[in-house]
Amino acid sequence: MSDSRWRAALAATGLLAALVGAVPARAALPVGANAPDFTAEAALGGKTFTFKLAEALRKGPVVLYFYPRAFTSGCTVEAHAFAEATPVFESLGATVIGMSNDDIGTLQKFSVEACRNRFAVAADAGARVMKDYDAALWIKRDVADRISYAISPQGKVLSVYSSLSPDGHVGAMLKAVEDWKRTQQPKP
Repeated sequence: MSDSRWRAALAATGLLAALVGAVPARAALPVGANAPDFTAEAALGGKTFTFKLAEALRKGPVVLYFYPRAFTSGCTVEAHAFAEATPVFESLGATVIGMSNDDIGTLQKFSVEACRNRFAVAADAGARVMKDYDAALWIKRDVADRISYAISPQGKVLSVYSSLSPDGHVGAMLKAVEDWKRTQQPKP
């Protein structure tokens, strides 16, 4: 049976949802680990550019969140939540970037419609970055799992939040950036 027919059969019987829900999301990069550097084609407000992690980290922390597919219900909900929170992240000096294995044309539209022109989304051609961050979905390795990382300007993982639900990612990343910001304040 082909992969697509196998997935269709599982979906039809409801087993796919049961399997996905039965296995917890995971992330191999622990807090304190070096975040792998990357460069990727990205879109913000429908315009493409080259996103470089090292360059973004020179400005402050980066919230890198992986999501399975643009324009799916959960990914759209998560993008809306990050869009609403982006001004708060920016006030803390943080950059938000979403990443999936979608093509750049799809992400140009997603950056406008779901991300509301507030933050960039990057195309992970070949799923290289998601594999470096151990953010590939266990059942389909070329699709991102839903995992969020807060990365310090020094390139270290500050926080990891892994859940198939889009809820909780923004709050966890906001707390991590706020905690980081507090440690940067001069002590009296």
